[in-house]
Amino acid sequence: MNFKKIGKAALTGLIAAALAAGLAGCGKDSGADGGAKSADGKKVITVAHTNYYVPYDFVNEKGESDGFEVAVMKEVAKKLPQYEFQFVPTSDDDLLIGVESGKYTVGTKGIWITDARKKKYVFPKNNIGASVIGLAIRKENAGEITDLPSFAKFSGKLVPIAPQDARYMVIDTYNKENPDNQIQLTSSESFQVADAYSWVLEGRYDGYFEVELSYKNNIANADAPYHQFNDRLTYIRYKGIPTYPIFNKKEQAFADEYDKAIEELRAEGKIAELEQKYFGESLSDYLK
Repeated sequence: MNFKKIGKAALTGLIAAALAAGLAGCGKDSGADGGAKSADGKKVITVAHTNYYVPYDFVNEKGESDGFEVAVMKEVAKKLPQYEFQFVPTSDDDLLIGVESGKYTVGTKGIWITDARKKKYVFPKNNIGASVIGLAIRKENAGEITDLPSFAKFSGKLVPIAPQDARYMVIDTYNKENPDNQIQLTSSESFQVADAYSWVLEGRYDGYFEVELSYKNNIANADAPYHQFNDRLTYIRYKGIPTYPIFNKKEQAFADEYDKAIEELRAEGKIAELEQKYFGESLSDYLK
């Protein structure tokens, strides 16, 4: 898949989002539950997704909603024909605020569960997918650092993480499970991702904890913005983290229907098929 035009596609997505937002207020009848109804009386389910997060959720070169999580939600739509699903590409902030306010029924963008998010949204029982988290380290240390325990033993000097960041929770959990071999978990000030890579290369810290997809997009890919660091940094996988769609607080019943559909899709092998299509492997295997 060619992603070089993703910037243009993202712009297309923003335009599509604006049009969808405008259409959402037009030509729809309000149902008894206050939700929009389609022309044939079905409740409209608005699925917001980020327009750039390849391969999870994005707008492709044809201007269409695409990505692994989008594809899964389209399969869920087939299982729930009593609804009309509308996919709305948008920004991170609009998705989060929009689902919380009820502008969107559900949103998907590779989301992890956190205590703060559980207060704002309904999370289903079943995850939609997974993302892999791990360490960016100096290549010269790759012989000594092969996982989190060996990193903790090496020095444990980790680039600080904001407490509200889901990555903070992952390291905090690791430390609680390994009281005799802990990683230095400190809170961060705001900084640019390029700073984190530079701090590791300079020796200020020995590892930067980040999602593998971000590392690929920032470092490993040939057209990555910091590809010049690729010959000096490497990445070590730690584990898979389940990702979930988030539902508006009033949509518990719909979240329950999503759960049933996901269970059927997983049993049928459809989720595994889509993982192979978009990732070339089963990220769900890293959750075991």
